[in-house]
Amino acid sequence: MANITAPTNRLNQLFNTKKENLLSIYFTAGYPKLNTTVDIAEAIEKAGADFIEVGFPYSDPVADGPTVQHSSQTALDNGMTLNVLFEELKTLRQRVTIPILLMGYVNVIVQYGVERFCKQAAAVGVDGVIVPDLPMYEYETLYRNYFEDNKLSNIFLVTPQTSEERIRKIDGLSNSFIYLLSSSSITGGKLQLTDNIEDYYKRVRAMELKNPTIIGFGISDSKSFSKACEYANGAIVGSAFVKLLAQDDYMDKIPEFVKTIRP
Repeated sequence: MANITAPTNRLNQLFNTKKENLLSIYFTAGYPKLNTTVDIAEAIEKAGADFIEVGFPYSDPVADGPTVQHSSQTALDNGMTLNVLFEELKTLRQRVTIPILLMGYVNVIVQYGVERFCKQAAAVGVDGVIVPDLPMYEYETLYRNYFEDNKLSNIFLVTPQTSEERIRKIDGLSNSFIYLLSSSSITGGKLQLTDNIEDYYKRVRAMELKNPTIIGFGISDSKSFSKACEYANGAIVGSAFVKLLAQDDYMDKIPEFVKTIRP
């Protein structure tokens, strides 16, 4: 299958200019309070992260651990919806210049309308979307045009159990980066570098994929971040950052948090 033409967005520009030690921070929109998404994103950029993942909440986040589940439920209780999020993100590109991805579950997007979702995401300056439970076949046959027409990158996930054939297929369908899960468990665990996991990282690296790889799940400090960067182009910090947002003075602590991950 022919390679997909990469959209011209901030993700592509980032990966074209920086090849290693990329740091992404994840947080849930609407947590700890409504209408703080752009404030938090701006603080993350100023602290030195390379790109940001903004989660939109769902009532049954099956891939997430207790920390992100709690943030998701709190965000829903606060009134966060896709409509509210897109309204809030209208000021995003006045204050934030680094790539932004939205991350969430397919049910929310389908209920909103996939084409409408892609158009709204592009309109507010989103560069890519991560939908862990979107089947590759459905993306390819039903939704791919919506993403590509709006210059949105769809980010696929790979686990230690993913076959080489499927990874090659994902690499052919991808146009920015591939998300390597550090395990098949839920978010919020510790990075487990067993022999099997290291073999998995080495196996993927040896495939010499055309797309960069970013490791997520279990990245919580400089040690786990550095270890992940030995095998991939960068890593994503999620639950550890969401825990920070539970503190009263979280905005003041964001710069120091990012520095502890990547000194």
